[in-house]
Amino acid sequence: MPLTVQKTYLTNNDCYRAGRSLSVQGLMLHSVGCAQPSATAFVRTWNQPGVKACVHGFIDANTGTVYQPLPWTRRGWHAGGSANNTHIGVEMCEPATLHYTTGAHFVDQNPAATQAAVTRTYEAAVALLAQLCRAFSLDPQKDGVILSHREGHQRGIASNHGDPEHLWAGFGLTMDSFRQAVYTALQPQTPPAGKPAVPFLGQVTADALHIRSGPSTDTPIVDTIRDYGVYTIVETAPGPGASRWGKLKSGAGWVSLDYITPV
Repeated sequence: MPLTVQKTYLTNNDCYRAGRSLSVQGLMLHSVGCAQPSATAFVRTWNQPGVKACVHGFIDANTGTVYQPLPWTRRGWHAGGSANNTHIGVEMCEPATLHYTTGAHFVDQNPAATQAAVTRTYEAAVALLAQLCRAFSLDPQKDGVILSHREGHQRGIASNHGDPEHLWAGFGLTMDSFRQAVYTALQPQTPPAGKPAVPFLGQVTADALHIRSGPSTDTPIVDTIRDYGVYTIVETAPGPGASRWGKLKSGAGWVSLDYITPV
């Protein structure tokens, strides 16, 4: 399923209002540590003055949708340590099937439903962090680039948390396998020879990809894509300004396929 990222900037949150810049050197993955599958629940609660914590992304456990509370390059407060200055923070929501007892310990009341939710957020996190690695030229296999909150604590750059490994352990998931999955997602796909078969899914690789009214740079710009998202191309055509143009399924217009990677 294509990744969906919804910008929901928390303009009343202290991190957003502080306006401090983040020099992105890595990505830190978290799990919320409570039985709350809804990302919007956190968005509502955190969007008020006096809330000092904020992450860059919440992944909804019911849908896999990513909600983006902060611009990627704005400093958040998610690690409880110096990683706040260097790492984008992403939280995975957790299913309502969990009953927490103490700390990171919980009782799983519906293992099948829990596994489905954990798989959903894991796969969305792989897709999102692959997008972010591409956007910020990060190597997911380089030491310290992709870390869990738990690994951040082991390195002395984050507070003493055990996530997300405390939840993943029961499903055979590890940070090493996660980093490998992100690396695999970043590998170039075999480009379609000549005229690509349509429809196909393509991920935007440019910071700002103009949507034009026709397959040519001579036609007006009608909008701009800035989310590194995945879009469906339903038609392709030659035209000035690109090796080939693709028509968006939404009907919004045409984009240069030079900045679209098939997925």
